[in-house]
Amino acid sequence: MTTTQSEAPVRLTTGQAAEFSKVFEAMATNIGRAVLGKQHVVRLALTCLVSGGHLLLEDVPGTGKTMLARALASTVDSTHARIQFTPDLLPADVTGVTVYDQHQGSFTFHPGPIFHHLVLADEINRASPKTQSALLEVMEEGRVTVDGVTHAVPQPFMVIATQNPIEQAGTYRLPEAQLDRFLMRTSLGYPDAENLDALLLDSSVRDRAAQLSPVVDAAAVSALRELSDRVHVDRAIAAYIRRIAEASRAIEEVKLGLSARGALAFVRVAKTWAAAQGRAHVVPADVTALAQPVLSHRLLLSAEALFSQVTIEGVIDSLMASVPAPESRA
Repeated sequence: MTTTQSEAPVRLTTGQAAEFSKVFEAMATNIGRAVLGKQHVVRLALTCLVSGGHLLLEDVPGTGKTMLARALASTVDSTHARIQFTPDLLPADVTGVTVYDQHQGSFTFHPGPIFHHLVLADEINRASPKTQSALLEVMEEGRVTVDGVTHAVPQPFMVIATQNPIEQAGTYRLPEAQLDRFLMRTSLGYPDAENLDALLLDSSVRDRAAQLSPVVDAAAVSALRELSDRVHVDRAIAAYIRRIAEASRAIEEVKLGLSARGALAFVRVAKTWAAAQGRAHVVPADVTALAQPVLSHRLLLSAEALFSQVTIEGVIDSLMASVPAPESRA
């Protein structure tokens, strides 16, 4: 038997990277018309979408979490749905249910709101663990199994989940396995003085996301995803991320460090982030810029660290400072 050597992957060209950056910037600018002064968070959300991942927004009420999700859905000409998570929400309310049709004499599947390109899971930590677990399969594999039958969700597919970190009464903490399914975690925060003044002066506009026009369609997002997969990752960059993962597991204040799945997520978002900058290769600065949103929900602090008021942001800053980055090459 003759073994054929696998072909080398086709790398992203400089021209393709420039076109990727142009489309990415157009999408970010469009969303920025509804979400004022939050370009960094907007770019993180777009990076999640293009990378084929999901975003966890953890912030206090009234900061624009829902507006960001709706603006993203308006920018991409695709379907979207909102699920308000409550303690009495059932898994079937999310995934759908099989109903017997007496006229046809067979069972018919009625898809739930999860069968959209973009799904906003509002206050996800208010639902029971059983309902939260209904999202695990679809977030990881892009499909839902109901009564033994598998149904694929449309592509591209993205879940934007929100939770309020202040009010914890009557909520259910997301388990580590589900947190790891989110590609990134971030927060919007309050707008600065200039952008808050602009919002107040334009208070007659009640729905800024509804005024947006689509910039791309679902097929264009899938094409961007294919291009981001072709961004080159040097062996030195891969070793850099591996050292970060190893160092995270050795931190005294951390009881759970970066897993192999988390390291893979780091590579995926770094490739998309690099292409959004118009580059066909990843540089150490891409890894550094994404450290907080990629690691903040994957590194779990010990009880002693929490009691000592150690913050995960400070631990990540110390971690990145302790791992030397590879030297950039021309």
